[in-house]
Amino acid sequence: MELARPRPSRRRFLQGTALAAVPYALLPGPRSGTQVPAPDHHGAEWQPANTNYTTANRPTTHAVEQVIIHVTQTAFTKTLSVFQNPAKQVSAHYVVRSADGHIAQCVREADIAWHAGDWEHNTRSIGIEHEGWVDRPYYFTDALYEESAALTAAICGKYGIPKDRRHIIGHYEVPGTDHTDPGPHWDWSRYIRLVNSA
Repeated sequence: MELARPRPSRRRFLQGTALAAVPYALLPGPRSGTQVPAPDHHGAEWQPANTNYTTANRPTTHAVEQVIIHVTQTAFTKTLSVFQNPAKQVSAHYVVRSADGHIAQCVREADIAWHAGDWEHNTRSIGIEHEGWVDRPYYFTDALYEESAALTAAICGKYGIPKDRRHIIGHYEVPGTDHTDPGPHWDWSRYIRLVNSA
């Protein structure tokens, strides 16, 4: 048998209503002096993925051994909004824009992004999404290749990851995946050459 819950007093009800009416602009913001930490990659823009990742302390808790290359199958801004939507339960560490190679970081490298579709691969990799579609090679611009390769080279250098195809893989190479990205138009030879010369 459920007991009747006490009703809130009129005073408490009015206090709650008054608080709800306070404009958000009048509510206090972050304490002065607090700063959002800089992105892990110099020049990246911080665009946090809400709660779509697992907090960790990599490489202490999990070795970082691979970089996984993805293609968004949607626009850059749409990808960021998907990563910021908790209901989607997906993210990557970075997103690279097609037109100019601009990089957004969505998950700290120390944390585990939900990008590979395989927990083991998520725990030991950095995921990089690239704006575009697997069947539209014109999205793979020079700027996208060059900025992504510089990012991958920096990640490999930081974690001691060999700059080869065994350690820089496509999403389609993750066991059990049904994804095909980055697709047949991704120039792996060019990309690995750029990573090694960055």
